Amino acid sequence: MQNFNFKNRLSFTLAIVYSLFFSACQNKSGQEPPEKPLAWEVVNTPTESSLRGLSVVTSDIIWASGSQGIWLRSVDGGSSWSSGVIDGLDSVDFRSIHAFNAEEAIVVTAGQPARIYRTSDGGESWELKLEESKKAFFDGINFADEKRGYVFGDPVDGFWMIYQTLDAGLTWSLLDSLPQAKEGEAGFAASASSLLAQEDNIWLGSGGSYSNIHHSPDRGKTWMVHPSPLIQGESSQGIFSMTYTKKGELVAVGGDYLEPDSEKGNIGLFLTPTMNWSEENTTGPSGYRSGVQYFPRFSWLIAVGTSGSDFSKDGGKTWERFSDMPFHAVSLSTSTGSIWASGPDGKIAKLLY
Repeated sequence: MQNFNFKNRLSFTLAIVYSLFFSACQNKSGQEPPEKPLAWEVVNTPTESSLRGLSVVTSDIIWASGSQGIWLRSVDGGSSWSSGVIDGLDSVDFRSIHAFNAEEAIVVTAGQPARIYRTSDGGESWELKLEESKKAFFDGINFADEKRGYVFGDPVDGFWMIYQTLDAGLTWSLLDSLPQAKEGEAGFAASASSLLAQEDNIWLGSGGSYSNIHHSPDRGKTWMVHPSPLIQGESSQGIFSMTYTKKGELVAVGGDYLEPDSEKGNIGLFLTPTMNWSEENTTGPSGYRSGVQYFPRFSWLIAVGTSGSDFSKDGGKTWERFSDMPFHAVSLSTSTGSIWASGPDGKIAKLLY
């Protein structure tokens, strides 16, 4: 009888423990999202270069690139870094980067020489994959899937420059059909994120004398133009970054980088189901913003710029400032578990919430 009671008490205790554990897991997975981001947690890096290229694979694998020919890679969440200068180009700014994993990544210059490099050994060596003419200025990079990606550059002879790869950056070719640009229209390489590719769609955001979204629904075979509501007319104004939300909306941010605190014309919501810009009243971020990223875990939008960071939890209709720290670019890890930002003076940080 004593053995029976002991066994029953043991079974009951185990059942309670299991129930509490299961309930805790349920609460954790079904918990309400945080009210707002807390802050940026800055990690130490071995450089003081300006970092505009940022690509996060997981919360552990982070790649960055920037001025003075620098590249950086961490495989332990920013605790330590490997770094170097690409091909001896210590005067070149690598503003675009796309990482596939801990070993393979692509970097793209902004300015001259206009080049694309690729590494397959964690940055130990970089192989030149493309060099363009002196007319070229590359602005951004984006991949639709593991193999197919695009690099775009400022217009040359009236047409945007868009290169495509179908083999994860091993080879590149100019698209057969290139969208036309208006005189004075240009791209921005401030965060290398004004180009988006998803499924068969390519979206290119522009600025300068005109700010438009150039859209191809068929991988670059045909193109349509959608004039944007963002501030435009000067070489410092327009769309600087774009991101998708889960509702299929495109959120475009920018403004005027010469007026970092101005809220004028720095936000636009493009409704892809109707192919129109939203006419709903919005309050934009609290200044010029060079990078924006959708965080699906909490349905947040995070926008960064030289004057600080803002977030939106209603799809970009309203924004709240949560940090005064300056950044250039913001990136979501491929595993969608974390948000990172990069900026001046070698600054890289993880979003806390």
